[in-house]
Amino acid sequence: MAARPERFMESTVKKIVLELGADLCGLAHIESFSQAPPGFHPADIFSRCRSVVVLAKRLPRGAGEVNPRIVYNRANDLNILEVDRLAYLSALAIENLGATAVPLPSDSPYDYWDEAKSRGRGVLSMRHSAVLAGLGRLGRSTLVLNRQFGNMLTLGAVLTDLDLKSDPPAEELCPDNCGLCLKACPSRALDGTTVDQQRCRPHTYGVNARGFGVVNCNLCRTGCPLSLGVRPGPAS
Repeated sequence: MAARPERFMESTVKKIVLELGADLCGLAHIESFSQAPPGFHPADIFSRCRSVVVLAKRLPRGAGEVNPRIVYNRANDLNILEVDRLAYLSALAIENLGATAVPLPSDSPYDYWDEAKSRGRGVLSMRHSAVLAGLGRLGRSTLVLNRQFGNMLTLGAVLTDLDLKSDPPAEELCPDNCGLCLKACPSRALDGTTVDQQRCRPHTYGVNARGFGVVNCNLCRTGCPLSLGVRPGPAS
């Protein structure tokens, strides 16, 4: 584990990440990951990991207001690349503090693939890491719901041997009596806790006549009344 300089504080790391361009940054200590499945624990990736720095970049609000095929797909792809870039630069900056840092891919590539269930897993669950770092809570859509940006977020993470305190949990935002995302799902892939990838993936992802990847459905995201976060009401 890296020596902790006297001047070093959790706010230093968060400031680095936010100044590089992330919209959100939270911290989760390694002890928070006790429920991670075998093989997907931060220490399974980096044995000296003591903390996970989780970052997020929002998608443009307009991306959720158009047919999701080409426009939404491109915006989403670019945001994934941007989060990977931010994680990479954040890792370099954290190492300038005298630590070791490992940037993780936000989405792909990943190794785990269950052919029978059409289910893939990244090297680390970004959604659960974001919850443990206080960036939001999981809605019934299984997407992270943040007060400021709703579910229009792309998530990334950096592992480090710095011993950082976890941020407090975020507030619960998903209303008890709301199930609009479940009702909006045309393939009935959501049950309020998990997503059936066998139902979701074939309906959601495809290729157009020109051979470009498209996203045919994002109703679990856009159908949420809090997809853009908690918007401030009119001034009184």
